[in-house]
Amino acid sequence: MRKIQRFLVNVIGMVVAFSAFSAAPARPQLVLKPPVLHLNAKAWVLMNYESGQIVAAYHADVHLSPASLTKLMAAYVVLTAAQQGAIQLTDQVVVSDHAAKTIGSRMFLKAHENVSVENLLKGMIVQSGNDATVALTEHVAGNESAFIDMMNDAADKLGMHDTHFASVNGLPSVGQYVSAQDMAILSRALIAHFPAEYRWYRQKTFAWNGIKQRSRNRLLWTYPGTDGLKTGYTKAAQYCLVASAKQNHIRWIGVILGAPSDKHRAQEMQKLLDYGFRYYENHALYDADQVMEQVPIMQGAANTVPVGIEQSLVVTIPKGHYNQVKASLMIDKATKAPIRKGQVLGHIEVTLAGKLLAKRAVIALQPVQKATSLWQSIKDMF
Repeated sequence: MRKIQRFLVNVIGMVVAFSAFSAAPARPQLVLKPPVLHLNAKAWVLMNYESGQIVAAYHADVHLSPASLTKLMAAYVVLTAAQQGAIQLTDQVVVSDHAAKTIGSRMFLKAHENVSVENLLKGMIVQSGNDATVALTEHVAGNESAFIDMMNDAADKLGMHDTHFASVNGLPSVGQYVSAQDMAILSRALIAHFPAEYRWYRQKTFAWNGIKQRSRNRLLWTYPGTDGLKTGYTKAAQYCLVASAKQNHIRWIGVILGAPSDKHRAQEMQKLLDYGFRYYENHALYDADQVMEQVPIMQGAANTVPVGIEQSLVVTIPKGHYNQVKASLMIDKATKAPIRKGQVLGHIEVTLAGKLLAKRAVIALQPVQKATSLWQSIKDMF
């Protein structure tokens, strides 16, 4: 009897101890909340490269003078021409008198010397050579006016709605302006479309005709993971910088327009990039051509069609908030065969706490022919 009592006492003690342990308060989960960012510049933007989302901005669509950031678009047009076979990077360009006499920052080209397109690009990217830029534009389009038309056409195709170019190199020109957001869009396209040539943007020095010059992008020396992109300065534009850095498989693109000094634009850019790496994370939600769902099809040879998205979907969110992300698949009603592969059948929306993060068209991943069976068609009607 005593043994039974002792056993019961032990069991009750264990239950009480367990209950006391269970009643202890849960350990709180700490979540970083991104603070409000303040920078000393006329406008700025921080864009995540993988998702294309802008997580911080100030005067993002205000029209401002671009200075030598213009050369980002000049490079984009030249590299597009090379990619399409209109020119070759190995082409030897004869430097015109006009190009050699261009004022401002220079590669120090000599009139009538032969220079490859590749070396001219390096002179434009690393040394910010106005002379190199003019030589390239003459080689691609014949003259600066025709090249400017190409720049504006490219801007329109990229969705840069707050940009208009009136010079090839950023020298003060009437009617020339960009926005911080547009510069981020352009930089993302430059990195994505020309991965091999993009390596030139991390080059710290370049020499031509015995004159060695350093890149004006201080972050190439001071900020881990920085591999681009471009500085700019004129009295009207003040000090500008577009930079990109990659750490732990995440890349950020920062744009600073109108900082008061060279030192300030570097300091403010570091704050901007730090903000992205410290407070945000990426999540890959869907791969390209991944089957999201089988959608019912009326009057089809098959009853359903697999749907997905053309390009992978990545979202950028504050760290620790993934459990608040929601994806909603919205398919058009009464989808009927025939269905062609790639046909848009609806869209997917991704939200965080009610805020739209991304919206993508949902397409048919396979074709579906119209039913040949009369019975199938009649059944679907009802």
